Amino acid sequence: MKNKNKEIVIALSKGRILEQSLPLLAEAGIKPLESIKESRKLIFPTTNPKIKLLVVRASDAPTYVEYGAADLGIAGKDVLLEAECKNIFELVDLKVGKCRLCVAKRQDTAELDKTAILKVASKYVKSAAQYFAEQGRQVRLIKLYGSMELAPLVDLADCIVDLVDTGNTLRANGLEVAETIREISSRLIVNRASFTLKREELLPIVRAIETAVENRKN
Repeated sequence: MKNKNKEIVIALSKGRILEQSLPLLAEAGIKPLESIKESRKLIFPTTNPKIKLLVVRASDAPTYVEYGAADLGIAGKDVLLEAECKNIFELVDLKVGKCRLCVAKRQDTAELDKTAILKVASKYVKSAAQYFAEQGRQVRLIKLYGSMELAPLVDLADCIVDLVDTGNTLRANGLEVAETIREISSRLIVNRASFTLKREELLPIVRAIETAVENRKN
């Protein structure tokens, strides 16, 4: 799909972020013309004829914005921390998709030894490396893409770095939070060039979304 000059394209992350961001966009006057949940489509026209929505993998949302396939995007801060994107700005903390990036260990083990070289399993290797480096702790990082909770149970790792919402999945697998790295939420991001070339078209959209976020606080 070619990104036409006056057309605004917004990339939305699939999953929980999508479910929580759609009502926010609706409050800002941007509604898909058909149900995203019930459709197999990936591109959706909206009630604003100048705005289209793309539905993409959460990890891909920054990439679509980075390369200009989308002008705006909604992505979790966890994904943005891992992404190697230089051509995007974070504009608004949307206060949705909230969770924590945490270090978790087995419940039946002692506190993590801060002097030992820890084996750490995570898909958030960049964030994990930075966190432990800032503390002067040595780690051996093991990249995993899913089922993170298994790693300590089969002695693949001493601990994991992963997103935690309720903590139910950790508890169900005999794990617990050992340390909290940072709070996570979803952000509205923009392509650097689009923000310059389409500023007049983008600013009203950004302000409407900001207002919707502010109204939810009150």
